[in-house]
This record gives sequence, structure tokens and C-alpha cells, in this order.
Amino acid sequence: MEWSDEGIVLGARRHGESALIVQLLTREHGRHLGLVRSGKGPKLRGVFEIGNRLAATWKARLAEHLGQLSGELLRSYAAALLDDPARLACLSAAAALAESTLPEREPHPRAFASFSALLDSLAADDGWAIRYVEWELTLLAELGFGLDLTRCAATGETENLVYVSPKSGQAVSAKAGAPYRGRLLALPRFLLPGGSDAAATPDDVLDALALADHFLERRVFTPHDRKTPAARTRFVEILQRMAKVSRE
Repeated sequence: MEWSDEGIVLGARRHGESALIVQLLTREHGRHLGLVRSGKGPKLRGVFEIGNRLAATWKARLAEHLGQLSGELLRSYAAALLDDPARLACLSAAAALAESTLPEREPHPRAFASFSALLDSLAADDGWAIRYVEWELTLLAELGFGLDLTRCAATGETENLVYVSPKSGQAVSAKAGAPYRGRLLALPRFLLPGGSDAAATPDDVLDALALADHFLERRVFTPHDRKTPAARTRFVEILQRMAKVSRE
């Protein structure tokens, strides 16, 4: 068995004295692990860092084996973020979420494309918080739990959508949701069809992350007796501090 694919490093752990077990998010083969011999050696130093984009090749005698992985660095991302705790935390959160939610060896090309877009935004230091929100919503959709933010669940109208039902994941209009607003989730306008990223405030981003977190917890983590990755929690805490500063 052998394949070659483009991959993004989600994590790497030491195996023995010099090898690594590396986890990738690949374009065509999904989340995939492999053994990198001499991965800790000087020739490969810096290649298998979280977020790096690789041209990867995986080989194994049988499909169910761990297999051996080799990779050629296409672009490094993490090294450029070391002096920016917020962007580095964003990258760590995205990688941890992919690692903890996506089924192994199951292709999810939309998730790969969304993660790639996030990496490019982080590198450019432009709109990366919005791209992270899009990453989480794409992830929910890829797992079969996409939100319907196009029309009101109660009336079918497409205007004045300001809430989301915490049960159905569907949008709710201001009028229909007024009697239940204490039990509904906020729907930031930038998430609506045709919404503008430029109009999103730091608090809007936090509302969007709270929205995604509710459904990740309810539909992904809790049913499998798992918790939200600590890296995501740290990232949200950093954004909360940044939002507080922007309000002062």
C-alpha cells in the first residue's frame, strides 16, 4: 500500500530515540498517522511542526498498519507565529480540534480546504479569527452537524435572523424568537448569507465561537464522552482578553 498526498501536520510525538509518530490532515486521505524514522534527526528538524504543509508519502505492507511516512516541506507556518501568542494559539486550537474530531483515514476535503485557508490568513495576519470561525463551522458540517442559517426555523423568513435554536441549529428571526430569547443562541450578522467580515467585531467573533462550541459539545464531544481540547479553551481566553482591551 502506498499513497502520496498534500498534508498539514496536526501533531507529532516521539517514538523511541529518534523516530516520530506524525499525524496529518491530508487532502484526499483524511486524518492519517505514520511513523517517521529519524524524525528527530537534524535533516528533518523543523519539518514536522504543527501547521506545516507537506508533500507526504505513506507506505505500508497492509492498509491497517501504521505505515511509514516521509514528507517534503512545502511551507512552514508555525515558526513565523512564535512571537504572536494569539495566532499561535489559533493554530494550536485548529490542529487540536481536527485531531480530536475527524475520523481517522476518512477523506474530508472541505475540512482540508478550510484549514488551508486559515493557515494562509494566519501567515498574512489578516482575518484569521474569522477564518477560524469558518473552520469550526465547516468541521461541524463535515461531521454531519451543519447549521442552517439561511431562514427562520419557525416562519421560514430570511430577514432579521438574530438567533439560533440550541436544539436544531437553525436560525430564528427576531420576532419569532422574542418570547424565547433567553434560551436562544446569538447569531452574529457576519455569519449570515452575504454577511461581511469587515462588519464583525471582536464580540461578534466570540459569539460565533460560543455558537460553534455549543454544537461541538452537544453533538461531537459529549456523545463520545470527550471534552473540548484545552488548546481551544486557551485560544478563546486569549480572544476574550483581546476583546476586553478593545472595549476599554
